Amino acid sequence: MDNLEFTAIVAIASILAGLLGALTGLGGGVIIVPLLTLGFGVDIRYAIGAALVSVIATSSGAAIAYVREGYSNIRVGMFLEVATTFGAVTGALIAAKTPTRVIAIIFGVALLVSVYLTNRSHRTQAVDLPIDPLATRLKMDGSYPTPQGEKSYHVQHIPGGFAVMLVAGALSGLLGIGSGALKVLAMDQVMQLPFKVSTTTSNFMIGVTAAASAGIYFSRGYIDPGLCMPVLLGVLVGAWGGAKVLVRAKVNALRIIFSIALLAIGIQMIYNGITGGI
Repeated sequence: MDNLEFTAIVAIASILAGLLGALTGLGGGVIIVPLLTLGFGVDIRYAIGAALVSVIATSSGAAIAYVREGYSNIRVGMFLEVATTFGAVTGALIAAKTPTRVIAIIFGVALLVSVYLTNRSHRTQAVDLPIDPLATRLKMDGSYPTPQGEKSYHVQHIPGGFAVMLVAGALSGLLGIGSGALKVLAMDQVMQLPFKVSTTTSNFMIGVTAAASAGIYFSRGYIDPGLCMPVLLGVLVGAWGGAKVLVRAKVNALRIIFSIALLAIGIQMIYNGITGGI
């Protein structure tokens, strides 16, 4: 296979990854890394570098729309980005010194956990909650649009959410994924934000988290332009198509199919890590 054929195949596969990532809310990174490592034999660190670049692009585009529509909580996002950025830089530094087989095993476990978290039931809106003094001091309480008008909410348990974000950031830097499932867990379950606010604020944060760790990968030489270019363009096209299809698609059925695929990929990554296949 020559370079042109390789680039074309990677771009097509990345379109599919971006499409599935947009339809399920997990992002294309969870598909890109195992696709490149298991399907094309790319070193996992270069695959992670390409995935991080694609995450930055897709997150930045979607974040603008969510902020404009009034769903994202900017103050919560900016505060928690301190944790995710620190975690991302730490994870990227660890990845440079960690054997690839160990990274593969951690990636597989992360996929299995992501499948579990994304298939849990979520609240469509937060119930009436007491005012948290720390959230009030940091001016984190907000509101978001609903068919019945603006709905106010109170942010809870900020230290707990901050701690989960440290872990999410570390996984993002170590594995090249957005860790959206963990970010949503921190805001939805721990900080008890409405689910739409959690998901949109997570999307707002993912790009910054990925950019922090991508800088480390770039300095180590793991950002290959020849690989990143088809991945980036493919994921962007796929994510754009996924946003269009999402309106008409039966997302629950897609989520089940995608979850089964992720389970298989996760088990395969763990197996190859244990046996030394990666």
